[in-house]
Amino acid sequence: QVQLVESGGGLVRAGGSQRLSCAASGSSFSIYTMGWYRQPPGKQRELVAAILRGGSTNYADSEKGRFTISRDNAKNTVYLEMNSLKPEDTAVYYCRANLGPNVYWGQGTQVTVSS
Repeated sequence: QVQLVESGGGLVRAGGSQRLSCAASGSSFSIYTMGWYRQPPGKQRELVAAILRGGSTNYADSEKGRFTISRDNAKNTVYLEMNSLKPEDTAVYYCRANLGPNVYWGQGTQVTVSS
C-alpha cells in the first residue's frame, strides 16, 4: 500500500513557475513508476509527465521544455517543476504511483494560472 500526498499548488500568474511535490509513504518507493497527471475543469484526466524507477522520463507534448519531473528516492518524493505557466495549465494535479497492476493516486492539488 502506498499513500501519496501532493503539495505546492496555488495561484500563479501566467509566465510564472510552480513546483509541486508528492510525498509517498511506505517502502520500495524507488521501484515505482511515478507520474503527474492533471484534470482541467470539465475535462478528462491526462498525463503530464512520468519518471521510471531508473530515472527515464516521459512528457506530454504540450509540456516538453516547460515542465520537469524528478524524484528523490531518499526522500520518497517526486517533483514537478513547472515553468512558463499558461492559463490552460489550470487544473487539479494528481500524483500517481504504479508497480505492475498496482496503481495509487494522491488526492490532488489545485494549480490556477491567472492571465
